[in-house]
Amino acid sequence: MEEIKKVRVRYAPSPTGYLHIGGARSALFNYLYAKKYHGDFVFRIEDTDIERNIEGAEYSQLHDLIWLGIIPDESIEKPNPKYAPYRQMEKLALYQKYAHELVEKGYAYECYCTEEELAEMKENQYANGIKAFKYNRHCLNLTNEEKEKYIKEGRKPVIRLKMEKGVTFKFHDLVRGDVSFLSDDIGDFVILKSNGIPTYNFAVVIDDHIMDITHVLRGEEHLSNTPKQLQIYKYFGWEPPKFGHMTIIVNENGKKLSKRDNNILQFMSQYRDLGYLPEAIFNFLFLLGYTSSDSKEFFTKEEAIENFDPSRLSSSPSMFDNKKLKYINSTYIKHLDDEKYFEFILPFIKKSAKAKDFDENLLKEIALIYKNEIAYGEEITSLLDEILDYDKNQLTDEEKEFLNLDSSKLAISKFKEKVISLKSFDKDSVKELFLSVQKETSLKGKNLYMPIRLKLTKMSHGIEMHNILKILGMEEILKRIDL
Repeated sequence: MEEIKKVRVRYAPSPTGYLHIGGARSALFNYLYAKKYHGDFVFRIEDTDIERNIEGAEYSQLHDLIWLGIIPDESIEKPNPKYAPYRQMEKLALYQKYAHELVEKGYAYECYCTEEELAEMKENQYANGIKAFKYNRHCLNLTNEEKEKYIKEGRKPVIRLKMEKGVTFKFHDLVRGDVSFLSDDIGDFVILKSNGIPTYNFAVVIDDHIMDITHVLRGEEHLSNTPKQLQIYKYFGWEPPKFGHMTIIVNENGKKLSKRDNNILQFMSQYRDLGYLPEAIFNFLFLLGYTSSDSKEFFTKEEAIENFDPSRLSSSPSMFDNKKLKYINSTYIKHLDDEKYFEFILPFIKKSAKAKDFDENLLKEIALIYKNEIAYGEEITSLLDEILDYDKNQLTDEEKEFLNLDSSKLAISKFKEKVISLKSFDKDSVKELFLSVQKETSLKGKNLYMPIRLKLTKMSHGIEMHNILKILGMEEILKRIDL
């Protein structure tokens, strides 16, 4: 009877950038798969592209995941001694050992071709109508004398994998179903560079094997890498993991998400700084390329784990819908209890220079005014500044004309007369104030409310009047009325 292996999946970013939307989604689906089947979610770092590694990227990749609630069972900070180390640059000797083992078995060979020779080879193939470059195996059967000659010239060899001929690599993709590739379409590719650092396709196989990875869910850009990796598994006699390749994320115009697309924030740290809730992002990412069995929109982490089925991952591109993200986040904000909401929103209120010195009770009242208005935390800062930073706002010519009407002047004058004696800015008291103004002026609707709103805020729309008065306070109200 075949032994059922414990499910082990991994998210293995390069520290060449911060945690991106696409990376976060890949990590999420791997995490859900592991938790669904009581397995392990492994976080490791592919740091061999040393020239492009940036400071802080490794920390962001791990800790922005943890912030989202996608918590690894093993990582660079929580290693399992059986599988450590979790950074590729800490195990170069291991990759070199395996690469030389393939050379000894005749499955790989040293290649001494220079960059110039390879460029010329590529140019000749292109001139002959061959668009996809394939190495011509010039170094496959070098004699010892030829190798000695190259070494004396100062050439340092790379190691290339020798692809089999006439083989079809077939596998069942967890997302796409049955997939096959012809080995003849793939050239002999480099597995170990001349500096002793492995290439992606080689290192990832070694890592997945020694870490007992059973399933790999990754982006569709890696689909063409799969036959290369299957060839390496075959040469070592190792069982490959099961693969699933998720579709790309596109913007609202159907274009692949690009870091140059300024309409969509790309990194989790940006959403974190703006005041998006991790539970909301988790929920949104779950629906980005996944259709639940019951078309629900809101999922807790536990519900997402229970619901997850890789066969329900979309086989067509997933659209990043900004409006949907804001809707989901605003819903999560509305459902926070008041104390948690206040704890969440207070730092954003204090970003408003004019609000940060308010006493805590008033801050709480202000916070609750906006609880049902905002889509993300920082929005409260700009909405507050619209009211508090009076000099920043500008009336339009049309609004100025409206304020110069006799009816508008009457409304403002009568409002000032009544508001001075107001003891409270609660909803009922302010409603009574306006009813009194209406009764004495016969003004109503826009002609009653708009002049006062424009005079107090220089804006024609916004939060309810009693809330404006509460935020401004009597002194500021009277000051603005007299301007």
